[in-house]
Amino acid sequence: MRGHAAAVAAVRILGIDPGLRVTGFGVLERRGQALSYVSSGVVRTADAPLPERLKTILDSLAQVITEHAPDQVAVEQVFVNVNPQSTLRLGQARGAAICAAVSHGLPVAEYTALQVKQAVVGNGHAAKEQVQEMVRRLLGLAADPSADAADALACAICHAHGGQGLGRLATAGYRVRHGRLV
Repeated sequence: MRGHAAAVAAVRILGIDPGLRVTGFGVLERRGQALSYVSSGVVRTADAPLPERLKTILDSLAQVITEHAPDQVAVEQVFVNVNPQSTLRLGQARGAAICAAVSHGLPVAEYTALQVKQAVVGNGHAAKEQVQEMVRRLLGLAADPSADAADALACAICHAHGGQGLGRLATAGYRVRHGRLV
């Protein structure tokens, strides 16, 4: 049985919760059904012009990718705000995050906040504190991660469960085109 456990390949997943001011990231490893925490944190942008902020997100996530060598990336989809300008800027931050992944040749899967919360908490309308608590429990962390890092880890957990068992999301039949699941 010991040889069988060694034969199960590990898949490293980078989850990203994009934001223009704060972008959360979380890296975990899936080996069979088991998930293990690797790293998490946030990328904070200075109060600077938009192009500089996007460059900070792109460069910082590229550094995370280089340091942690993920195999796959999961990004939370943009929701529509009341303010169209905010939605557009959030979309641009998300685009910078996706560019960091595809420039490293990584496939990118996208999940709605509802899908992420459903997969992690079992309730698509869960509060941020519930997501933090479940991420802590699922990954065996000593304390709750910050809200943005927890959302990124939750996105990675959602993706990890996407192809197997708990919280299964339909990914069969999709293929990777230009670094994205389609």
